[in-house]
Amino acid sequence: MRIVVHRAFLAAIAVGLLGTAGTARAGLAQDPVPGGQQAPSVAAPSPARDDGRRTVRRFPANLLRGAAGIFSTDNIKPLLIGGGVTGIGAIFDDDVATAIADPSNGFGTSFEKGAEPAVIGGVVAVLFAAGRTSDAGRFRATTYDWMHAFLINAGYTVLVKEVVRRERPNGEDQLSFPSGHASNAFALAAVAQGHYGWKEGVPAYALAGLIAVSRLQRNAHYLSDVLAGATLGYIVGRTVVRVNGQALDSPRRAQFSLSPVVTRRSRALVAGVTF
Repeated sequence: MRIVVHRAFLAAIAVGLLGTAGTARAGLAQDPVPGGQQAPSVAAPSPARDDGRRTVRRFPANLLRGAAGIFSTDNIKPLLIGGGVTGIGAIFDDDVATAIADPSNGFGTSFEKGAEPAVIGGVVAVLFAAGRTSDAGRFRATTYDWMHAFLINAGYTVLVKEVVRRERPNGEDQLSFPSGHASNAFALAAVAQGHYGWKEGVPAYALAGLIAVSRLQRNAHYLSDVLAGATLGYIVGRTVVRVNGQALDSPRRAQFSLSPVVTRRSRALVAGVTF
Protein backbone atom coordinates (compact mmCIF):
# COMPACT_ATOMS: atom_id res chain seq x y z
CA MET A 1 0.00 0.00 0.00
CA ARG A 2 2.80 2.42 0.86
CA ILE A 3 4.50 1.76 -2.48
CA VAL A 4 1.30 2.77 -4.26
CA VAL A 5 1.05 5.94 -2.17
CA HIS A 6 4.69 6.84 -2.87
CA ARG A 7 4.24 6.40 -6.63
CA ALA A 8 0.99 8.35 -6.59
CA PHE A 9 2.67 11.17 -4.73
CA LEU A 10 5.56 11.27 -7.22
CA ALA A 11 3.09 11.33 -10.09
CA ALA A 12 1.23 14.20 -8.42
CA ILE A 13 4.44 16.22 -8.18
CA ALA A 14 5.25 15.64 -11.85
CA VAL A 15 1.72 16.49 -12.99
CA GLY A 16 1.64 19.59 -10.81
CA LEU A 17 4.92 20.90 -12.15
CA LEU A 18 4.09 20.01 -15.73
CA GLY A 19 0.80 21.83 -15.33
CA THR A 20 2.69 25.09 -15.57
CA ALA A 21 3.46 24.21 -19.17
CA GLY A 22 -0.23 24.46 -20.01
CA THR A 23 -0.34 27.98 -18.65
CA ALA A 24 2.72 28.94 -20.63
CA ARG A 25 1.29 27.58 -23.88
CA ALA A 26 -2.02 29.40 -23.55
CA GLY A 27 -2.62 32.30 -25.90
CA LEU A 28 -0.19 31.28 -28.63
CA ALA A 29 -2.82 31.68 -31.36
CA GLN A 30 -3.36 35.28 -32.50
CA ASP A 31 -6.72 37.06 -32.31
CA PRO A 32 -8.87 37.26 -35.48
CA VAL A 33 -7.89 40.08 -37.81
CA PRO A 34 -10.41 42.62 -39.20
CA GLY A 35 -12.50 41.43 -42.12
CA GLY A 36 -13.33 38.06 -40.66
CA GLN A 37 -10.08 36.43 -41.70
CA GLN A 38 -8.29 34.32 -39.16
CA ALA A 39 -4.67 35.22 -38.53
CA PRO A 40 -2.19 32.37 -38.90
CA SER A 41 -1.88 30.38 -35.72
CA VAL A 42 1.80 31.09 -35.22
CA ALA A 43 3.42 31.22 -31.82
CA ALA A 44 5.05 34.47 -30.79
CA PRO A 45 8.85 34.41 -30.57
CA SER A 46 9.98 32.75 -27.37
CA PRO A 47 11.64 35.26 -25.03
CA ALA A 48 13.65 32.45 -23.40
CA ARG A 49 15.10 31.43 -26.78
CA ASP A 50 15.73 34.93 -28.07
CA ASP A 51 17.40 36.57 -25.08
CA GLY A 52 20.21 34.03 -25.15
CA ARG A 53 20.47 33.98 -21.37
CA ARG A 54 19.05 30.61 -20.34
CA THR A 55 20.94 28.34 -22.72
CA VAL A 56 22.73 25.04 -22.27
CA ARG A 57 26.00 26.69 -23.31
CA ARG A 58 25.66 29.29 -20.56
CA PHE A 59 24.48 26.77 -17.97
CA PRO A 60 27.77 26.48 -15.99
CA ALA A 61 28.39 30.24 -15.97
CA ASN A 62 24.81 30.97 -14.93
CA LEU A 63 25.07 28.34 -12.22
CA LEU A 64 28.09 30.11 -10.73
CA ARG A 65 26.38 33.48 -11.01
CA GLY A 66 23.35 32.14 -9.19
CA ALA A 67 25.46 30.58 -6.44
CA ALA A 68 27.36 33.84 -5.89
CA GLY A 69 24.15 35.86 -6.18
CA ILE A 70 22.95 34.41 -2.88
CA PHE A 71 25.17 36.98 -1.16
CA SER A 72 23.45 39.92 -2.81
CA THR A 73 22.15 42.72 -0.60
CA ASP A 74 18.79 41.98 -2.21
CA ASN A 75 18.56 38.95 0.10
CA ILE A 76 19.26 40.74 3.39
CA LYS A 77 15.59 41.31 4.18
CA PRO A 78 14.38 37.70 3.66
CA LEU A 79 17.51 36.46 5.46
CA LEU A 80 16.82 38.60 8.52
CA ILE A 81 13.13 37.71 8.56
CA GLY A 82 13.79 34.01 8.05
CA GLY A 83 16.59 34.02 10.58
CA GLY A 84 14.36 35.71 13.13
CA VAL A 85 11.53 33.25 12.56
CA THR A 86 13.98 30.35 12.81
CA GLY A 87 15.32 31.70 16.08
CA ILE A 88 11.83 31.99 17.53
CA GLY A 89 10.99 28.51 16.27
CA ALA A 90 14.02 27.10 18.08
CA ILE A 91 12.35 28.01 21.37
CA PHE A 92 9.55 25.56 20.58
CA ASP A 93 11.66 22.78 19.05
CA ASP A 94 11.08 20.25 21.82
CA ASP A 95 7.41 21.12 22.34
CA VAL A 96 6.59 20.76 18.65
CA ALA A 97 8.54 17.51 18.40
CA THR A 98 6.59 16.08 21.33
CA ALA A 99 3.24 17.21 19.94
CA ILE A 100 3.55 16.24 16.29
CA ALA A 101 6.18 13.51 15.94
CA ASP A 102 4.66 10.21 14.77
CA PRO A 103 7.18 8.31 12.61
CA SER A 104 4.73 5.51 11.85
CA ASN A 105 2.14 7.82 10.29
CA GLY A 106 1.64 7.22 6.56
CA PHE A 107 1.41 10.95 5.77
CA GLY A 108 4.97 11.67 6.84
CA THR A 109 6.31 8.49 5.27
CA SER A 110 4.76 9.22 1.87
CA PHE A 111 6.13 12.74 1.73
CA GLU A 112 9.54 11.58 2.91
CA LYS A 113 9.82 9.09 0.04
CA GLY A 114 8.07 11.16 -2.60
CA ALA A 115 9.95 14.39 -1.87
CA GLU A 116 13.41 13.05 -1.14
CA PRO A 117 16.18 14.92 -3.01
CA ALA A 118 16.90 12.05 -5.42
CA VAL A 119 13.25 11.89 -6.52
CA ILE A 120 12.84 15.66 -6.83
CA GLY A 121 16.12 15.87 -8.70
CA GLY A 122 14.91 13.27 -11.19
CA VAL A 123 11.65 15.12 -11.78
CA VAL A 124 13.47 18.44 -12.22
CA ALA A 125 15.91 16.87 -14.68
CA VAL A 126 13.06 15.49 -16.80
CA LEU A 127 11.31 18.86 -16.79
CA PHE A 128 14.56 20.61 -17.71
CA ALA A 129 14.97 18.32 -20.72
CA ALA A 130 11.35 18.94 -21.71
CA GLY A 131 11.87 22.67 -21.41
CA ARG A 132 14.80 22.61 -23.82
CA THR A 133 12.49 21.27 -26.56
CA SER A 134 9.53 23.53 -25.77
CA ASP A 135 8.56 26.70 -27.62
CA ALA A 136 6.74 28.06 -24.56
CA GLY A 137 9.12 30.73 -23.32
CA ARG A 138 7.96 30.88 -19.73
CA PHE A 139 7.99 27.11 -19.34
CA ARG A 140 11.51 26.96 -20.79
CA ALA A 141 12.71 29.63 -18.38
CA THR A 142 10.98 28.03 -15.38
CA THR A 143 12.41 24.57 -15.93
CA TYR A 144 15.87 26.05 -16.52
CA ASP A 145 15.67 27.96 -13.24
CA TRP A 146 14.30 24.88 -11.43
CA MET A 147 17.42 22.97 -12.45
CA HIS A 148 19.68 25.76 -11.23
CA ALA A 149 17.74 26.22 -7.99
CA PHE A 150 17.88 22.50 -7.22
CA LEU A 151 21.65 22.27 -7.75
CA ILE A 152 22.53 25.49 -5.92
CA ASN A 153 20.22 24.68 -3.04
CA ALA A 154 21.69 21.19 -2.73
CA GLY A 155 25.19 22.64 -2.49
CA TYR A 156 24.35 25.17 0.20
CA THR A 157 22.18 22.75 2.16
CA VAL A 158 24.92 20.13 2.33
CA LEU A 159 27.50 22.78 3.23
CA VAL A 160 25.45 24.12 6.15
CA LYS A 161 24.62 20.61 7.36
CA GLU A 162 28.29 19.68 7.49
CA VAL A 163 29.26 22.91 9.25
CA VAL A 164 26.50 22.85 11.88
CA ARG A 165 26.40 19.06 12.49
CA ARG A 166 23.20 19.16 14.52
CA GLU A 167 21.87 15.83 15.72
CA ARG A 168 18.41 14.86 14.47
CA PRO A 169 15.68 14.50 17.09
CA ASN A 170 15.51 10.79 16.28
CA GLY A 171 19.28 10.46 16.75
CA GLU A 172 19.79 9.04 13.24
CA ASP A 173 22.74 11.29 12.35
CA GLN A 174 24.09 14.82 12.74
CA LEU A 175 22.63 16.32 9.57
CA SER A 176 19.48 17.84 10.99
CA PHE A 177 20.05 21.55 10.24
CA PRO A 178 18.68 22.67 7.84
CA SER A 179 16.02 20.40 6.38
CA GLY A 180 16.95 19.42 2.83
CA HIS A 181 13.39 18.38 2.01
CA ALA A 182 12.12 21.81 3.06
CA SER A 183 14.85 23.79 1.31
CA ASN A 184 14.29 21.89 -1.96
CA ALA A 185 10.54 22.35 -1.83
CA PHE A 186 10.69 26.07 -1.10
CA ALA A 187 13.40 26.70 -3.70
CA LEU A 188 11.22 25.20 -6.43
CA ALA A 189 8.13 26.99 -5.10
CA ALA A 190 9.96 30.33 -5.18
CA VAL A 191 10.93 29.76 -8.82
CA ALA A 192 7.33 28.87 -9.73
CA GLN A 193 6.05 31.99 -8.00
CA GLY A 194 8.74 34.12 -9.65
CA HIS A 195 7.66 33.08 -13.15
CA TYR A 196 3.91 32.49 -12.78
CA GLY A 197 2.95 34.77 -9.91
CA TRP A 198 0.90 33.90 -6.87
CA LYS A 199 -1.67 31.92 -8.88
CA GLU A 200 0.91 29.15 -9.13
CA GLY A 201 2.93 30.28 -6.13
CA VAL A 202 0.21 29.68 -3.52
CA PRO A 203 -0.30 25.96 -4.28
CA ALA A 204 3.47 25.53 -4.70
CA TYR A 205 4.17 27.01 -1.27
CA ALA A 206 1.29 25.02 0.22
CA LEU A 207 2.85 21.78 -1.06
CA ALA A 208 6.23 22.91 0.25
CA GLY A 209 4.65 23.55 3.64
CA LEU A 210 3.18 20.05 3.74
CA ILE A 211 6.59 18.60 2.94
CA ALA A 212 8.11 20.62 5.79
CA VAL A 213 5.43 19.44 8.23
CA SER A 214 6.02 15.84 7.19
CA ARG A 215 9.62 16.14 8.33
CA LEU A 216 8.42 17.13 11.79
CA GLN A 217 5.99 14.24 11.87
CA ARG A 218 8.74 11.82 10.90
CA ASN A 219 10.77 13.19 13.83
CA ALA A 220 13.61 13.74 11.35
CA HIS A 221 13.90 17.49 12.04
CA TYR A 222 13.21 20.13 14.64
CA LEU A 223 10.92 23.06 13.89
CA SER A 224 13.91 25.39 13.51
CA ASP A 225 15.44 22.98 10.98
CA VAL A 226 12.49 23.20 8.59
CA LEU A 227 12.16 26.97 9.07
CA ALA A 228 15.83 27.41 8.22
CA GLY A 229 15.42 25.11 5.21
CA ALA A 230 12.41 27.09 4.00
CA THR A 231 14.37 30.33 4.34
CA LEU A 232 17.37 28.98 2.46
CA GLY A 233 15.23 27.52 -0.31
CA TYR A 234 13.22 30.71 -0.75
CA ILE A 235 16.38 32.82 -1.01
CA VAL A 236 17.93 30.42 -3.53
CA GLY A 237 14.80 30.30 -5.70
CA ARG A 238 14.26 34.06 -5.87
CA THR A 239 17.97 34.63 -6.52
CA VAL A 240 18.07 32.25 -9.46
CA VAL A 241 15.05 33.90 -11.09
CA ARG A 242 16.56 37.35 -10.61
CA VAL A 243 20.08 36.51 -11.79
CA ASN A 244 19.04 34.41 -14.80
CA GLY A 245 16.47 37.03 -15.79
CA GLN A 246 19.01 39.83 -16.28
CA ALA A 247 19.14 40.95 -19.90
CA LEU A 248 22.33 40.31 -21.82
CA ASP A 249 22.35 43.82 -23.27
CA SER A 250 22.38 45.35 -19.79
CA PRO A 251 25.97 45.26 -18.52
CA ARG A 252 26.11 44.04 -14.95
CA ARG A 253 29.14 44.50 -12.77
CA ALA A 254 29.63 42.86 -9.44
CA GLN A 255 29.31 45.40 -6.65
CA PHE A 256 30.48 44.75 -3.13
CA SER A 257 28.76 46.49 -0.25
CA LEU A 258 28.65 46.52 3.53
CA SER A 259 25.37 47.23 5.30
CA PRO A 260 25.11 47.89 9.04
CA VAL A 261 22.52 45.84 10.90
CA VAL A 262 21.64 47.17 14.35
CA THR A 263 19.30 45.47 16.79
CA ARG A 264 18.63 45.98 20.46
CA ARG A 265 21.02 43.18 21.36
CA SER A 266 23.70 43.30 18.71
CA ARG A 267 25.42 45.20 15.95
CA ALA A 268 26.88 43.72 12.79
CA LEU A 269 28.01 44.40 9.26
CA VAL A 270 26.43 42.39 6.46
CA ALA A 271 28.54 41.92 3.33
CA GLY A 272 26.76 41.68 0.00
CA VAL A 273 27.61 41.12 -3.65
CA THR A 274 25.17 42.47 -6.22
CA PHE A 275 25.22 41.21 -9.81
